[in-house]
Amino acid sequence: MTPEQIIKRPLILTEKGNLLREQHNKYLFEVETRANKVQIREAIETLFNVKVAGVHTLIQRGRMRRMGRGHAKTPNWKKAIVELKAGEKIDLFEGA
Repeated sequence: MTPEQIIKRPLILTEKGNLLREQHNKYLFEVETRANKVQIREAIETLFNVKVAGVHTLIQRGRMRRMGRGHAKTPNWKKAIVELKAGEKIDLFEGA
């Protein structure tokens, strides 16, 4: 997989994401469910030209939603919490 396929989108509009970014230099991304931590680290380093200190991943389970008269389950997705080394930052998040 290419880095563009591994990293789907940044998660910038959450209160937890802002707190992690400002206090702990950690950034949140939605990633491909089949990607492992090594692939996520390499993708972040190549796309944003930063050094990654650590990667934590978790699976966000889909929830039941109303679709008209019935119910449907939203798909599961994978979240990555990427910690950057000291002095590094991603400029994409600074305008949010």
